[in-house]
Amino acid sequence: MTNFTRGQKGKLADLGLNGPFAVTLDIVSGSMEVDVSCFGVDAAGKLSDDRYMVFYNQKSAPDNAVTVELNGPRSTFQVDLSRLPASIDKLVFTAATEQGSMRALGNSSMALGQAATFAFTGNDFQDEKAVIIGELYRRDGSWRFGAVGQGFAGGLAALLKHFGGSEAASSSPAPVPAPAPAAPPAANKISLSKIRLEKRGDKISLDKRDSGGYGRIRVNLNWNQNASQGQAPASKLDTGFLGKLFNKPAARSGGIDLDIGCLFEMSNGSKSAVQALGNSWGAYDRPPYIHLEGDDRTGSVSSGENIFINGTHFDQIKRVLVYAFIYEGVPNWAATDGVVTIEIPGQPTVEVRLDTDSPHAMCAIAMLENHGGNLQVTKLVEYFGGQGKITAHQAMDERYNFGLNWKAGRKD
Repeated sequence: MTNFTRGQKGKLADLGLNGPFAVTLDIVSGSMEVDVSCFGVDAAGKLSDDRYMVFYNQKSAPDNAVTVELNGPRSTFQVDLSRLPASIDKLVFTAATEQGSMRALGNSSMALGQAATFAFTGNDFQDEKAVIIGELYRRDGSWRFGAVGQGFAGGLAALLKHFGGSEAASSSPAPVPAPAPAAPPAANKISLSKIRLEKRGDKISLDKRDSGGYGRIRVNLNWNQNASQGQAPASKLDTGFLGKLFNKPAARSGGIDLDIGCLFEMSNGSKSAVQALGNSWGAYDRPPYIHLEGDDRTGSVSSGENIFINGTHFDQIKRVLVYAFIYEGVPNWAATDGVVTIEIPGQPTVEVRLDTDSPHAMCAIAMLENHGGNLQVTKLVEYFGGQGKITAHQAMDERYNFGLNWKAGRKD
């Protein structure tokens, strides 16, 4: 591993990076929210093609030349330089905040696979709200890495302007007027909007952008895989959620098994659940058009757990209640640092944080509803526990009037 210092440069070939590799940004920012981005710019240093800005609202460039997975303080970009067009001369990796300044950063780093790393801290900056961390660039027919570590006065919007990109209006989408004859097509604009539903009951309505519906809707649950360490006495860690329900002791794995699932109601009145418990995975290409991708039992998978909703068939879905429950591990929700993001093509990312504490194992997170063809998202963050013969699942079901019949189940 080669340790780079600010201003140092080197050829990727000399580092043994001759194929696709990961660029990992570990940004230690405490409670300050920091957004990372990769700008693919031309020889003039401009974002001449907005599709090559990769960030929270656009997680892949054309041909997957650059993709990103965001997981709390760690962001992992997968880079395949051979897939970039000749017009892209440089990839610039940045971090930005709107809450404070970069002087608040802890020990942070940028790593290129297992070959090189560049460390930096808040001591390297003043009151800048952004930092250009490092860049991959072409020079004399070869790709190189430069450790930059340069503070930048503005936030993400200022970075976008610096690189020549155009920001879309942050207000709600307005009706699209009829195009004027012979007018040239307008350039695409990048939406930096990120909607965080702060309080229980907060909601946002998202209009369809075209007749094809909402496309592939991704509901992602991510959490801190280390949260269970030292968070509670052994008496609480010895019994997991399944044990509470069905008298099965939970293993002391040290990790968190936080599961995402949903209750759904179709427009024809049919209702059921999609969840790992009971192996009810759903289906994407046929009813219910809702599919649970997998079950991450430790929180170590960088992409967390995902539910995909086929938004082209959204007219057949009446409502979807997204929930999470602690199957095993951490005894309280505040320790999980859990966050649910809802990503819809062409729409701002919607974020719901599990930011309140509860001793109960079940959390109803958000309701997605079909209101006249428009998708409405409401923050719930309401917790449920079992009592007597009533399980947490059933208590939540009764609260939101789904009327399902529940029985004991397990994942293995």
